[in-house]
Amino acid sequence: MQGPPLDGGWVKLVRGRIVAVGRREPPGRVVDLGDTLLLPGLVNPHCHLEFSTIPAALSPQQPPGGLAGWLPAAMGARHQTGRSDIAAAIQAGLRESAAAGVTLIGEIATADPTLSYPQQGVPRLRVYRECLGLSDARARGSLTSLRRGLDRLPPQAAGISPHAPYSVRAPLAAELLRIAAARRLPVAVHLAESREEQELIQAHRGPFRELLDRLAAWPSPAPRLLTAADWVSLACRAPRAAFIHASFLDDNTLARLARHRTRAAVVVCPRTAALISGSLAPIRRLLAAGIRVAIGTDGRGSAPDLSPRHEAARLVDDGLLSPAEALAMLTTSAAWAIGCEHAAGRLIPGRPGDLTILAPERVSADPHADALAPSTRVCGTLRSGEPISYGA
Repeated sequence: MQGPPLDGGWVKLVRGRIVAVGRREPPGRVVDLGDTLLLPGLVNPHCHLEFSTIPAALSPQQPPGGLAGWLPAAMGARHQTGRSDIAAAIQAGLRESAAAGVTLIGEIATADPTLSYPQQGVPRLRVYRECLGLSDARARGSLTSLRRGLDRLPPQAAGISPHAPYSVRAPLAAELLRIAAARRLPVAVHLAESREEQELIQAHRGPFRELLDRLAAWPSPAPRLLTAADWVSLACRAPRAAFIHASFLDDNTLARLARHRTRAAVVVCPRTAALISGSLAPIRRLLAAGIRVAIGTDGRGSAPDLSPRHEAARLVDDGLLSPAEALAMLTTSAAWAIGCEHAAGRLIPGRPGDLTILAPERVSADPHADALAPSTRVCGTLRSGEPISYGA
């Protein structure tokens, strides 16, 4: 992803790091991979691993449908799982991700972040500690849990996720982003996921208000909520801000994103968007404004698998992206979105030897298209030069 594809290329690894990249005659001892595609390890910038043992995507309850109808199903699935079940789901998700060619994940953690995040033999992790709270009491508890969780995570692997504009009151949002800026941590925010979200923020009514009332989560007096545009300005005080989904961006919010494009990225999850809102972020407008776009999977609660390649292929099939653009969104842009651009996303000297090896069934003139073809399989995933998954 540093330049054009290298036909007959090679990568030299020493002690798990890339020291040289070239083509034709490689130096030293050689492992010949045959007719394969060698890529930087794929990056999944947005995932909820705790849902990895759900056998099929959860259907939104009707009515109201949409995100307000999906959230109760997701909360029900979460409440049915115990600590050991969540640990097993995380382990299953890590294994599935490695088998899909993923070497780095932007994970949203709702449970204790030390629960089951191994440091070796699995994809690397950026663990965003999720926080939410509409009432004073919930906000205080969320902050206490956040500080305890951050202290248990390596700083280079930590992040903060203020959940969403409909679940985080304005004072809590300001404090979370103050902590992120002070600790130099990246943030991830679910933003503009549904029209119903905008109705709640603007008028305190609609399906979201009805859901929050049923959950006894809407406090009195009503909390002050931030608009999507205000969230962009606030979150971009952190060194990096990933805005998830962003399906219903208004012109003002898009302009704010463009203004903060040196720190802001949008992460789209196409199959989740199709299930929950039926709408996708305006990818071409975002790219035209110089805003980086990355592709993630979300979780098995809203997607059939944890393969970023399958998400990207959908956008290519729909004519929204070229294969080369889509592949960049799985590597360079995805690593940048979660603040890991200096350690992932490119095959260049000095980087860890995190590699994805693909075996195309048929070879065409466009290796980018071959990488996303449904018949292409992952035959190896390496972290620091060591296999974390081997295909058949």
